[in-house]
Amino acid sequence: MASPQLSFDVDAARRRFSALDQSLVFFDGPGGTQVPDQVIEAISTYLRDSNANVSGPYETSRRTEALVASARQTAARFLGCGPDETIFGANMTTLNFALSRTLGRTLEAGDELLVTRLDHDANVAPWLELAQDRDLVVRFVDIRNDTTLDLEDLAQQLTSRTRVVAFPVASNAVGTLTDVRRVADLAHEAGALAWADAVHYAPHGPLDVTELGVDLLVCSPYKFFGPHLGLAFGRRELLEQWRPYKVRPAPNEPLGHRFETGTLPHELLAGFVAAVEYVDSIGWEAICSWERELGQRFLDGLPPNCRLHGLPSMEGRVPTFALSVEGLAPAEAAARLGEQGFAVWHGNYYALEVMRRLGLEDAGGALRIGFVHYNTPGEVNRLLDALAPLG
Repeated sequence: MASPQLSFDVDAARRRFSALDQSLVFFDGPGGTQVPDQVIEAISTYLRDSNANVSGPYETSRRTEALVASARQTAARFLGCGPDETIFGANMTTLNFALSRTLGRTLEAGDELLVTRLDHDANVAPWLELAQDRDLVVRFVDIRNDTTLDLEDLAQQLTSRTRVVAFPVASNAVGTLTDVRRVADLAHEAGALAWADAVHYAPHGPLDVTELGVDLLVCSPYKFFGPHLGLAFGRRELLEQWRPYKVRPAPNEPLGHRFETGTLPHELLAGFVAAVEYVDSIGWEAICSWERELGQRFLDGLPPNCRLHGLPSMEGRVPTFALSVEGLAPAEAAARLGEQGFAVWHGNYYALEVMRRLGLEDAGGALRIGFVHYNTPGEVNRLLDALAPLG
């Protein structure tokens, strides 16, 4: 196979990651990416030079306040929203539980919530728990056999009682993209909120919440080369209406801060800013083109002992692949690849409904392989060579 001819120097990018200077090949990006050295340096520099809480009448506290403001500006630029519409938290799951509970204060018994069978459970379980507490109705939108979201099923399930349509931008299990704008438009036509999980999509392409038309979006910086942290966008009109769960002395401004409990992890905010600066330095055009080349290389070379669950080309997907290896349980296949120096995942990856829909639940899920821009054609070729004799 010929190497992709792109204006992207993958070797130069990899030199910015000390973590990649080892024999292990990282195809585990869907579970969390490696971080460039500038993220590590930003975190350590903050802890060394500026570690303090906010609101103090001294220099390190003022530096921390400036950092928090910078993080909000960076998040706004990354998501395409206003700085006051950004919310930080421990992780996406924690944020989603908290924000869904906040919305729950406005819901009444019998209101309906739609989730999808393409979702990670972090955008399913919060709604199931809320329904249990508030006597709500949760309905599941199906996926087609090719793992694309069934928009006709979605449209049929919308009613005048639908309050939320919760859905992923991309599947963390099979890599399928959704038509976010279409889903949002359908939700809004029914008077419901469009509540998007962008955790899996965020390292693979740009986000613009205004263009996407969503009301709330959650993601995780540790999936796009940053530290373990959660990030959310909430439309200003919603955040102004909702009553947050907060301690009484906590300020109400900026708007998104009302939904952040306790002291923010300031050192991780420094790492987050550095991660976005890193992505900006590479550029989404280079990232998307390189990943598309890597993904198609993998799909073109997939050996016959591997069954792909999902779309057969890079159209409509990100480079995350769920496989069944003939004659091997997913856990055994992952273990054998691990012994050969490949970091891959197995199981359901918390995407319970996808595995049930594909009939993989009793089989132990699937083998998951994911590429990001720091992977190389040579690594993909080595993986294909390793897959062929398995089973």
